[in-house]
Amino acid sequence: MPILASEPDCYPENLFEASDLAERTWWLLYTKSRQEKQLMRHLRQLDLEHYGPQIANRKRSPAGRIRTSYMPLFTNYVFLCGEEMARYKSVCTGCVLKATEVVNTSEFVEDLRQVNELIQMGVPLTLESRIEAGQRVRIKNGPFEGYEGIVLRRENETRLLVSVKFMEQGVSAKIDDCQLEAVA
Repeated sequence: MPILASEPDCYPENLFEASDLAERTWWLLYTKSRQEKQLMRHLRQLDLEHYGPQIANRKRSPAGRIRTSYMPLFTNYVFLCGEEMARYKSVCTGCVLKATEVVNTSEFVEDLRQVNELIQMGVPLTLESRIEAGQRVRIKNGPFEGYEGIVLRRENETRLLVSVKFMEQGVSAKIDDCQLEAVA
């Protein structure tokens, strides 16, 4: 399957130049798996302001050629700027599972501006999570919703350890970071 060319991740292109951006309503759209780009295509067609940061991912093919794909920086998330009707239209695309209104928009917009500037500079970025190896977590959604365990390791993947303390043994499962929440 051919790798698609880079697509716009910000609409309009000058979204972050608006002076009133922090006073406007922002939504955190949680998408279906691998639907971020499809959602952004729909949002552009609907003329809805949004941002879904993407970074270049370079890998060598088995034949030795370098292939570049553009991956979402925040998997399963697109940020929408607009009122309730914009949220409604975005949910009607069929790509959105959940829409949450952003509460502290001034900090949120400033963070997005910084991320956008780093991407524009071409700085190599890696997504980091606050959840660390050894931390106790609970799974928020999916087939393992409600399970608790300890994050076993965090390298290219997050593995959750569910242990049977009495037997001093356990099993681990690969879990996406977005499914985990820290347990106090």
